[in-house]
Amino acid sequence: MSPSGNVRLRSRAVRFDTRGPSDVAGLEAAFESGALSPASVVCLIGKTEGNGGRNDFTRELAVRAFSQVFERRLGLTAAEVEERIVLSFSGGTEGVVTPHVVAFAVEPDPGSAPTGPRLALGVGMTRAFEAHEIGRMAQVDETARAITEVATRCGITEVHLVQMKGAITAASYEETLRAERAGRPLRNNMVWSRAASALGAAVATGEVARSALADDVICQDWSLYSTTASCSAKPGLERTELVVFGQSAAWGGELVIDHTVLSDVLDAPAIDALMARLGVVAGDPRLVAAFAKSEADPRGVLRGHRHTMLTDDDISDTRYSRCVVAAVLASRLGDPRVYVSTRAEHHGPEGGAPVALVVRAT
Repeated sequence: MSPSGNVRLRSRAVRFDTRGPSDVAGLEAAFESGALSPASVVCLIGKTEGNGGRNDFTRELAVRAFSQVFERRLGLTAAEVEERIVLSFSGGTEGVVTPHVVAFAVEPDPGSAPTGPRLALGVGMTRAFEAHEIGRMAQVDETARAITEVATRCGITEVHLVQMKGAITAASYEETLRAERAGRPLRNNMVWSRAASALGAAVATGEVARSALADDVICQDWSLYSTTASCSAKPGLERTELVVFGQSAAWGGELVIDHTVLSDVLDAPAIDALMARLGVVAGDPRLVAAFAKSEADPRGVLRGHRHTMLTDDDISDTRYSRCVVAAVLASRLGDPRVYVSTRAEHHGPEGGAPVALVVRAT
């Protein structure tokens, strides 16, 4: 998917609500209406109403249901769909979040050249990892390489979002479970995979110098972070799947993207400034997608005051922070269809996290 010769590409997107994790009616309707072509879809990113934890079956249910649509329409096997299309679902729709999916497609652009850069996106994968590489510089370096390769191939000059499913190899996950039962923290678990993936994005975009990193820096020096990464680790995944979203003057279409980073979970002014740059207001029909990470500040304070997200035994801090960020983001956008994923190691500053918006250009 790179602009070549006289063929200009464009990105298209359709967002639709779901009545449950396996509800594919919105995608089928987009295909039937001609809004999207099955062959042009490169990724689906959605929110499902599970608990967002490791035992959340709704993500796998959604992946299977949507995969079957492409298997049937394109005559592919499930494995072939997995190689071709990134199906990325995040569990947890606490508070006001509406379960929904955004389908992104790439196709030739028959229109005239736009007046400015447009949304460009491409999918890619790292190589398969060994268990001992998860959470270490090997994962950082390979993630940076894969992101750079996709961005170069797609002519992306401004990276604004790197959506990733971070690798947790089957062997490393089994080792993690054994270590947890024995009370021994390990580097090859989901925390470390998310952290290394985010730092890989930071290296690829030039936000963090490779020379500033080492194994002992990961999950230690929180001053080093990415403002574009959004990674959720997936147990049993041998390699990291990623989608790079950015801007390119070589692409056409009507979509644009921009991002910001929240200083904390209440940072509404940062969202307002991002909306102003994109020229959108609350309830704007030009809004196509909203993506964010969230994190309960590990220092236990918020703007100088104690918070209980990390000490409440009844409600997980992931559900707390996701609910807060989703509410703040939805209140500014005037739209509850927001994708908020929790845990943000090296995703923005401590207690903060990246936010990206995709809109139709004026």
